[in-house]
Amino acid sequence: MAISKLDRAKQFLPFDALKGFSDALRKKEIECEKRKILSEEKKEEIAYNLNKIYIGNIVKIIYYYNQKYIEYIGKVEKINLLKREIIFYDKNIIHIDDIFDIKIE
Repeated sequence: MAISKLDRAKQFLPFDALKGFSDALRKKEIECEKRKILSEEKKEEIAYNLNKIYIGNIVKIIYYYNQKYIEYIGKVEKINLLKREIIFYDKNIIHIDDIFDIKIE
């Protein structure tokens, strides 16, 4: 029995063992961002807002993590100035040096 040209061509198509894996990789490549350099004014604004935060405040933070900027809203449990991190009640930890913007809600 003769094989049609279409069926013959199908056998040479690339095999995708993990369906959707190549699409997920392409999407991940697009999401990477370079870290922005903060101006002195922006650093002062962040420091000013950090000094206004108390335990129990709800804050909105934009921070750099894993090669992208993430927006997070949470309730502050503790600020550890020695380790330079903010700890939230949901156990999320954000390093102060990664903060791009912070506002008290």
